[in-house]
Amino acid sequence: MHGFYGKIRVDPVLGPIFAERITDWEPHLEKMVDFWSSVALMTGRYHGAPVPKHAGLPVTWTHFERWLDLFWETAGAVCTNEGAAHIIERAERIARSLHMASQDAQLRTEAVPSLR
Repeated sequence: MHGFYGKIRVDPVLGPIFAERITDWEPHLEKMVDFWSSVALMTGRYHGAPVPKHAGLPVTWTHFERWLDLFWETAGAVCTNEGAAHIIERAERIARSLHMASQDAQLRTEAVPSLR
């Protein structure tokens, strides 16, 4: 996770989005390690709700595709083929879920009439 988020931080597409929101990376990385441990290994280490935290982000499917590209690259480099396939499948589901949540949040925001 540290290598993956290291790539995210310097990525010209994703880096600025993360930089606007994360100033102290160590606590964020600890959460991400716990999250992916729970997702990939069913450890139960993560206790949180990622969807609400991501729902309001100014992102499109293009951002999620870039995130997945970096994820695939990293997983392929550090995991066995079977391990990479396992975690990539979960990452793809998470990306779709977060994308749907962000799109839903944008639609709700657009549907609310102005109070001016």
